[in-house]
Amino acid sequence: MDALAGLLDGPRARGAFLLRMVMEPPWSVRIEDRAPLCLMSMTDGEAWIVPAAGADPVLLRPGDIAIARGPEPYTVADAPCTAPHAVIGPGGTCTTLRGEPLSDSMQLGVRTWGNASSGAATMLIGTYLLDGEISRGLLDALPPLLQLPSEEQGSPLPALLDAEISKDEPGQSVVLDRLLDLLLIAALRTWFARPGAEAPAWYRAMGDPVVGQAMRLMQRDPAHPWTVAALAARAGVSRAGLARRFTELVGEPPMAYLTGRRLAVAADLLRETDATVEAVARKVGYSQSFAFSTAFKRVRGISPQEYRSGGLPNRQQSLPQG
Repeated sequence: MDALAGLLDGPRARGAFLLRMVMEPPWSVRIEDRAPLCLMSMTDGEAWIVPAAGADPVLLRPGDIAIARGPEPYTVADAPCTAPHAVIGPGGTCTTLRGEPLSDSMQLGVRTWGNASSGAATMLIGTYLLDGEISRGLLDALPPLLQLPSEEQGSPLPALLDAEISKDEPGQSVVLDRLLDLLLIAALRTWFARPGAEAPAWYRAMGDPVVGQAMRLMQRDPAHPWTVAALAARAGVSRAGLARRFTELVGEPPMAYLTGRRLAVAADLLRETDATVEAVARKVGYSQSFAFSTAFKRVRGISPQEYRSGGLPNRQQSLPQG
């Protein structure tokens, strides 16, 4: 398993917010949904992405892909100077600047939204709604906004997503989730492979024959009672050698990495299943729910129960809601 395959199993969309946006100038939409990550693929025309905090606008042309990292707001428009006429809020709510709902007036069909059925600009948008759908290590490795010109990636996936996004068939949301994941992984693979790219430490570490093997062991079976000695024996090095090399390459000791992996898996189980906190704790290697809850709150800032009460995204939602 290479670095990308081992570490980009993190993107796992679940009922992602996906739509085709069709716009005729002048148009401008302010994005304030606080989503952890949004992927935009330009299929026709042009659009500008204007980040927050005065960063330079980014122009998207047909075939270009952009990835915006939340939760900071940004604007998507026909020109950097066009004032926003709509706001996308948390959960895909869409209103005017005065708070008036716009979803009905701008709905153009299945997962299609905009101000004109045959507008000059068409963009595919896929938004990950929950932090748990994207690993924190991956998010921390990305800039607030990255752009991949069409000539640098040439992936067939945008065309496939374009063909599937407006279908309304059984299981379609699952198909779209997986396509979004694949497109994101393909884009990030291209991004990390750029000349002079500074790939994150965990990405480089996965390619190391010793540290990469230890990381994969913990990823495959986080509930196992791993010790540094056991991991070192499996990797064929001394305990001290693994601890030193792991910390140098990954940026944290092996057991700290294992804790992070366990809590990431636990977060998914809390969101996706009805398992009790005690059952989740056992599934990720904690014999006592108290120890699990303490570790979870220390890392996430809230208890497992509070995290679970945040709820799941609305899997039926496919258009901005007013």
